[in-house]
Amino acid sequence: MAQDFAPWLILVAVYGAPLLHVMLSRRGGPWRPPPGTRCPFGPRAGWVVMVLILGPIGWLMFVMRNGRRSRPGRSPGA
Repeated sequence: MAQDFAPWLILVAVYGAPLLHVMLSRRGGPWRPPPGTRCPFGPRAGWVVMVLILGPIGWLMFVMRNGRRSRPGRSPGA
């Protein structure tokens, strides 16, 4: 019986968990686009699409992008 759950576990670990992280993260950006833009999707919807298409690579791009934000009082190069 454990063999039947292995593919589902892989799918949840590789696609489900990163997708859930992007959807629930506070740093993902708004769901709606900024005013004045012509794109109908917001930044968070774009990240969700990237994670759906690229899987773990899209999630790594999301994590690395959020990790590079500068903290107050620190220079960007430090």
